[in-house]
Amino acid sequence: MTECFVGIDTSNYTTSAAICTKDGEIVANLKLPLPVKAGECGLRQSDAVFAHVKNLPQLMERLAESLQGMKPVAVGVSATPRPLEGSYMPCFLSGIAAAQSFAAAAHIPLLRFSHQEGHIMAAAYSAGAMHLLDAERFAAFHVSGGTTEVLLATPHPRGFDIELFSATADINAGQAIDRIGVMLGLDFPCGKELEKLAEKNTKKIPKSRISVKDGYCNLSGLENMAAKLWQESGDAALVAAFTLQFIGDTLVAMTGELDARIPSLPIVYAGGVMSNRYLQARLGERKNTYFAEPQFSADNAAGIALLCRKQFLKI
Repeated sequence: MTECFVGIDTSNYTTSAAICTKDGEIVANLKLPLPVKAGECGLRQSDAVFAHVKNLPQLMERLAESLQGMKPVAVGVSATPRPLEGSYMPCFLSGIAAAQSFAAAAHIPLLRFSHQEGHIMAAAYSAGAMHLLDAERFAAFHVSGGTTEVLLATPHPRGFDIELFSATADINAGQAIDRIGVMLGLDFPCGKELEKLAEKNTKKIPKSRISVKDGYCNLSGLENMAAKLWQESGDAALVAAFTLQFIGDTLVAMTGELDARIPSLPIVYAGGVMSNRYLQARLGERKNTYFAEPQFSADNAAGIALLCRKQFLKI
């Protein structure tokens, strides 16, 4: 039987499982979204935990089907949001319980990682940038509903040592997109629909008045600006285009400040927000820049499976 590695991730919005071969190929990237009521912009942690508990049996059945003819030799799990002491979110307890049960039943080791490390690893894999794992360090933008951070990542056999370079000073980019999207009547999560809506815009987009200082950004003002534009114009496509332009301008400015302080560092962009093609086009003009494919950019367990392989094989 073909040996493989299993990854499990239970983020605040998606229940995920993945399979990685011994050769480092992702052969299954399975996901189930967590349900969010219409008009709401997210889930409380208690609701997320309950949703994962409901999702996991179905997802594990799909995982079992994908594992036919394969032999897991280790299982990895997202145990914390970040690789920092004290980093904690209750939703990851669901994944730990499932992974620990899986590992015990199969008599294989359980390896723990952070959700953030998984995002970085999945992005590097999907973008064809696995060579960065041999670099002294590289930069990673983690841009999602729960995080807007610029990180300095130093690879090591267990994953990554991560140093925070800069971040948002208030809300996250994904939060702003979802709040504005819900205001426009879109379904949560709103990223894909907002991108499609923005593509329909034919009007001149108002100039973004972004706030980036010492690498740190402020995004809370975007929600008020978008609400004012929506009230004045009634044009959903224009508001969507303005929202993405604002976030794009902000990320370009944060990238510029990184380049000013640490020139020529490779950058990987990860997180659900970075699956947006408009943002990729804006930021992709820079050399030595990498983006994940959408299925590996949004929440997934592929990066955890890859990290599990890396640590188990000590490569």
